[in-house]
Amino acid sequence: MSLQHNACPVPFDQQPLNEYESLKRSLLFSFSASKRQNFIKYLIIIFLASNMLGVLTTVFLLNITHISLSSLLSSVLFSFSVLEILLVRLYLGWSYIFKRLCSATIFYEESGWYDGQLWIKSADILTQDRLVGIYQVEPVICRVKNALTAVSLSLFCLAVGFFVF
Repeated sequence: MSLQHNACPVPFDQQPLNEYESLKRSLLFSFSASKRQNFIKYLIIIFLASNMLGVLTTVFLLNITHISLSSLLSSVLFSFSVLEILLVRLYLGWSYIFKRLCSATIFYEESGWYDGQLWIKSADILTQDRLVGIYQVEPVICRVKNALTAVSLSLFCLAVGFFVF
């Protein structure tokens, strides 16, 4: 699915389709592009792992013999914060790729930061990129955005509950 080298002056690793393929294969972003059940499963696993890390940190650092409600709430608050940071990173990465795919012009660097160029996509490449953006990247962005909204609301409610207790 990569572009021809001769049809595009943009370096191979800066072409939007190749950036998309690279992002889709990366460890951090691959689970968000998988099926919805896998995405939710990975979020739950990350939440539980960070929750256990929060509880263990609270117990070992503060030498607590029993776990109180406030230490449990702080551990859950930490877990939701980890999820929040992860989802923001996913959202920023996927939206950057979406913007590059749907844009009619591509800014690229030939050999360094000082010699940036602007390339106007041909109609065929623009159509192909926009189709990939709309049908493959946009659903992932919506999924991540919905999860980010749910985690943000949960984090807010939990933070309010933490300060009330």
